[in-house]
Amino acid sequence: MSDNIDPKELKILSDILALVLDEQAGQAVNALEAVRNRARRNAVTAGALKNLFVAIAPNPPRARATRTRAASGATARETQDSRQRILTLTEDLRRLDLDLRTSRARVEQLRTELHLTQAARAEIQTQLANARAMNRPLRMSVIWLACLVGLLLGIAGTQFVHTLLDAPPVDKSIYLH
Repeated sequence: MSDNIDPKELKILSDILALVLDEQAGQAVNALEAVRNRARRNAVTAGALKNLFVAIAPNPPRARATRTRAASGATARETQDSRQRILTLTEDLRRLDLDLRTSRARVEQLRTELHLTQAARAEIQTQLANARAMNRPLRMSVIWLACLVGLLLGIAGTQFVHTLLDAPPVDKSIYLH
């Protein structure tokens, strides 16, 4: 029976039992609940659990001694694959970290450029407002002068037209004599 015991399950069971024997009541109660839930989930009875402890006590299972050579080779391949994956993930992490730093530097550069552009815009707006304020009296004077000249030209043009078209009426009284 000890050949079929999973070392991970044995480790979990020993951790739970250590918590049960712990002096703190809350952890012990939680550990006992975990044992009950695991037993229900795996359909393990109390007698089967007792037999498990009886089988483990005289000869505890060894994690690596019972493995076959093929399992050992598979484990070596898995270990190599895991190491390669870790190296790949580490390299990806380094590359992503470098990309992040580069992006942050670019964002900071763009932020500085934005502030400089906003300052230049504010300065140009101030200069434009000052230029408009300086031109306003001159512009108003030109508008008033244009209105006055237009009025005078209108009056003069009207008089000229009336002079040409409106001939004074001939005195007809001379024909009566």
